[in-house]
Amino acid sequence: MTWACSQYTAAMSPIDVAAEVTSNQPLSPDYNVVALAAPAIAAATAPGQFVMVKTDTGHDPLLRRPFSVFEVLRDSRGAPKGISILNKRIGASTARLYTVRPGQRIVCLGPLGRPFTPVEPPIDAWMVAGGVGLAPFATLAQTLGACGVRSILFYGARRAEELFYMDFFRSLGVELVLTTEDGTAGEHGRIVAPLERALASRPAGAPVMIYACGPEGMLAATARMAAKHGRPCQVSVERIMGCGLGGCYSCVVPMRDERGGVHHVRSCIAGPVLPGDQILWD
Repeated sequence: MTWACSQYTAAMSPIDVAAEVTSNQPLSPDYNVVALAAPAIAAATAPGQFVMVKTDTGHDPLLRRPFSVFEVLRDSRGAPKGISILNKRIGASTARLYTVRPGQRIVCLGPLGRPFTPVEPPIDAWMVAGGVGLAPFATLAQTLGACGVRSILFYGARRAEELFYMDFFRSLGVELVLTTEDGTAGEHGRIVAPLERALASRPAGAPVMIYACGPEGMLAATARMAAKHGRPCQVSVERIMGCGLGGCYSCVVPMRDERGGVHHVRSCIAGPVLPGDQILWD
């Protein structure tokens, strides 16, 4: 069971729980996937939404950290039982999340934010992921597949060891286009190069929606290429967030308005998914 195309909504109220860690799967020295028992959050999550997580119920760390929902986990009957998050060890909070153990409880608030807007056939879907930006595309790929949408994942990483879940995406019928910066897998270079070629060769009458998540430079390049070729592009932006509820204003993104002016939106509530052609990238 996955989200049907008609079920998308960002209006559900977030749920705050002390979720039990059910598994911690190391993927590499810097990446891991943590599974949490959070059935209420799982049942309400749409692809592209996120949770605010803290590894301790005390005051260290003081603030939660945002993580895209990676997978919605289900029991043998298909009922939602929890979520997983893809973690990259960068600072103190993500280092702690790398070492959590089953049975430990993690404070988790969600689902939060505006999800991806789905497409249906005959529109194809191109997902563009850089590094940990893969996170929102597991649930999106499942939903698009259930809707009969043909999908391609353009996936770039620093090295082959940091390309994850490829068999998972293949099992959903997703075509993979891979790049690594060191040339150990796929094309040598960055993912925007094969994306540019694909956009240039795409017939004008063949509709496609581009979804992107990853480093800021990759998002900006993807959005500009999509606009150049007249293709719609939804980007999931990454910002420092203190609350995830719109109260702290730490996650603002500058955007163009309909009159050509500039306004700032809070990516935790207006996003994290935003129209790429409206963001001021410079």
